[in-house]
Amino acid sequence: MEEKKIICIGCPKGCSLRIEHVGKTIHEIADYGCKIGLEYAENEFTQPKRIITTTVKLKSGYLPFVPVKTKEPVNKEKIFEIMKLISKLEIESPVKVGDVVMSNLAGTGVDLVCTRNIEKAS
Repeated sequence: MEEKKIICIGCPKGCSLRIEHVGKTIHEIADYGCKIGLEYAENEFTQPKRIITTTVKLKSGYLPFVPVKTKEPVNKEKIFEIMKLISKLEIESPVKVGDVVMSNLAGTGVDLVCTRNIEKAS
């Protein structure tokens, strides 16, 4: 039996979770303080996901970049592939919060969206 320790980020408590497993099969999750911690440990161990936040180059805007994020978390293993795609993007202003910059990032089914309104430069 192997053991993996992780810190839960599901709530402000920050519990130190312990996962006992053999390979990818979980036998026990211990030391969680709430149901959120239990779910977090299961997901983090079996298929960790993250929301990506970054910027994209912006043409004709009063700022050179617009902040963006993935609409939903994506598998951690896809982050570098997604960032490579995002680094090549350049979009035209104006943009609004929620505008889809790129759909179905790297085949994940997750969209990249703007998180700030930026008008066209005058």
